[in-house]
Amino acid sequence: MAIDNIKAYSHLTDEDIREIGRRLDAIKEEFEADLGEKDVRYIKGLIRTQRYMEIAGRGALLFSGRKPFWLAGVTLLSLSKILENLEIGHNVMHGQWDWMNDPEIHSTTWEWDNVCPSSQWMHTHNFAHHKYTNILGMDTDVGYGVLRVTRDRKWAAMHSFQPVINLALATLFQWAVGYYDVELGKVAAGKATWKETAPKFWETTRKAGTQMLRDYILFPALSGPNFFHTVSANATANFARSVWAYAVIFCGHFPDEAETFTKEQWKNETRDEWYLRQMLGSANFRGGKILTILSGNLNYQIEHHLYPDMPSNRLSHIGERVQAICEEFDLPYNTDSFPAQLVKVQRTLLKLSLPNKYLAADRDNAPEVRSNAAFTKYPEVESKVWVGENESGERAGLRTGLGLLAKLRPSVKEAMLNFTGRTPEWRSKVVAAEPQKAV
Repeated sequence: MAIDNIKAYSHLTDEDIREIGRRLDAIKEEFEADLGEKDVRYIKGLIRTQRYMEIAGRGALLFSGRKPFWLAGVTLLSLSKILENLEIGHNVMHGQWDWMNDPEIHSTTWEWDNVCPSSQWMHTHNFAHHKYTNILGMDTDVGYGVLRVTRDRKWAAMHSFQPVINLALATLFQWAVGYYDVELGKVAAGKATWKETAPKFWETTRKAGTQMLRDYILFPALSGPNFFHTVSANATANFARSVWAYAVIFCGHFPDEAETFTKEQWKNETRDEWYLRQMLGSANFRGGKILTILSGNLNYQIEHHLYPDMPSNRLSHIGERVQAICEEFDLPYNTDSFPAQLVKVQRTLLKLSLPNKYLAADRDNAPEVRSNAAFTKYPEVESKVWVGENESGERAGLRTGLGLLAKLRPSVKEAMLNFTGRTPEWRSKVVAAEPQKAV
């Protein structure tokens, strides 16, 4: 089940949550005040690099009948499209560079290399997803309407085909994104009329036609006798871009411990709790500089959700501060290697193709979903908060809430039984000194 009370789930006091909000606000103010020429050089240099790569790739494909040129063209064009979509287009449209007041690099003027019109993307993604992050029934990015990524979504027969649907979604991701905000499913379900839907449908269709004309007719025609070789190269580059974008986005939203929330949580939510929801509902993955740039800095998905309009090149430094806050308040900082997060996502999608009755984990404490109800199932933990001091006089105990559970898998029950003293050997490894009292 999803989280309906984030304060109860996190085991933080009102003052704790306010303090987290104050610190995150202070981080935002500090980094925004420091923006300047080095950031301008970064984004302008990146745009130049991306455009040079596209020109070089298109140029190589003029001779695509020869395999080395085909391979070079595909590689350069794929990298160009990935950079333009993730590190440039996605971030420019978030308004991350609006402070420059450059009309060419501004959220209101940028049109990206994608089937989806920028205006529709900004509504579905910038507004709906970032405001209602992981709120069931409000954030349609939770499964994108076709995948079951949480047990809170009722199983249906179509979910038996989830592995096939998942593969198709990865392969055709830009097309799924393109018609996402059109919401043709609402028309089919009778929840919207064609008159209401038609303007967005035709806007996307016109944009898709322009993309198809460019990639599959005009540029191939320039290569003359190599027309079909160029068509296949362009299709391969678009395929590579779609699969890569799918992998990056899914690793930031659907790995284990990326939590979901109910509408009740949203209705009563403060601004500080909104911060907390972004931290608990997102996930990072580790990687070097190249992986970071090619992923659009979305390997810092937690930080991106906290500060969606912060220039992406600043997120790695912000991440160090955010992680420190999580450690201080016993909150999880969900990060792992890129392959590990991707495997977790695929495992969840495969597992949830089955009805809940075939799934072994507790529905309140499964790897892909947890809730504050887990605590009430094992009430003995609520009555014991061990506190101790190490030789330096620092706090040695662990809060018997989210901080402990984030460190202990596979189940809440096992963690609670261990912590309450059923396994002294285990407790001695967790608590730096023998607990002196229980309160």
